[in-house]
Parts: sequence; structure tokens; C-alpha cells
Amino acid sequence: MNGINRKDVKIGIRVSIVLKQDQRSGKLTEGIVKDILTKSPTHPHGIKVRLENSAVGRVKNIQSTSK
Repeated sequence: MNGINRKDVKIGIRVSIVLKQDQRSGKLTEGIVKDILTKSPTHPHGIKVRLENSAVGRVKNIQSTSK
């Protein structure tokens, strides 16, 4: 699942984001969502979030929630 729709991104889920400095390379960073920063319901480049480790970036992939 991609991170274009805000309704799909929830606090506490594991996601892969691209940091601002990694946009050219496309390097992904994984983590748990702490805050959702984008207010609009959708964003073409991904919803901007802050992870628990304070990294800020746009969601590129939402990990499966199987436990």
C-alpha cells in the first residue's frame, strides 16, 4: 500500500519513508509513525510524517500489519 491517502496512514503503524535529503537516490527509511504532518486528505508525493526516531519524510510504503 502506498502513502498517498491520509486515511491509510495511522499513528503507530510501520512505514517506509523517503527523507528530504534522500529524494534523489530514493533511499527508504523504516520506522513507526509518531505524528502525521500533512493536513490534506491526499498528497501526490506521499503523506508527510514524523517517525518515533524524529525522522521526517513522505510515506512511500505502508508495511503489512500482520502480527
